[in-house]
Amino acid sequence: MPDYNAYSDIELTDLLKAGKHDAYAEIYNRYIFVLLNHAHHKLRDREEAKDVVHEVFAMLWSKRKDLQINNLSAYLYTSVRNIILNQFVHKTVQDKYLVSITQFAKQGTLITDHLVREHQLSELIEKEIAALPPKMRRVFELNRKKHLSHREISSVLDISEQTVSKHITNALRILRTKLGVYIYLILLFHHR
Repeated sequence: MPDYNAYSDIELTDLLKAGKHDAYAEIYNRYIFVLLNHAHHKLRDREEAKDVVHEVFAMLWSKRKDLQINNLSAYLYTSVRNIILNQFVHKTVQDKYLVSITQFAKQGTLITDHLVREHQLSELIEKEIAALPPKMRRVFELNRKKHLSHREISSVLDISEQTVSKHITNALRILRTKLGVYIYLILLFHHR
């Protein structure tokens, strides 16, 4: 059995390409500790450094037939660096994605909550409008929903403009009492 300790990196690389396990083991033993130190220096985490270096060696074996290596040491250091950079990029993208999802979830909750409250408020207002006396309700709806003027309502319902004005004033007073000042103001300005 040959002593792979004495082989140069170029000779070990050629034997690795030929599928020699012992040459691979020698490369591993020769570079494992310096690559671990290099990765740990960059990552400041021993477990992550181990994962990176093991990924480099796994890739070295799996791609051994297609490798174009002029300098084994430079190739291994560059591989470690590239994997670390890819992890940083992946983590940055992942962090941005998580922030984006979190912001969307918060915003979606706020929008949904706002829409639910608006819907409940509209239902409450409609319920109180429906409870108005029929003639008053009809005058109020023509004014606030159909946007007809007092004169137009007067002609549609064949009543005086003064009666139209009185119905609208009374409807607003009833709604203000039942719905409260805040909702009354919304109703007053929103339905115009």
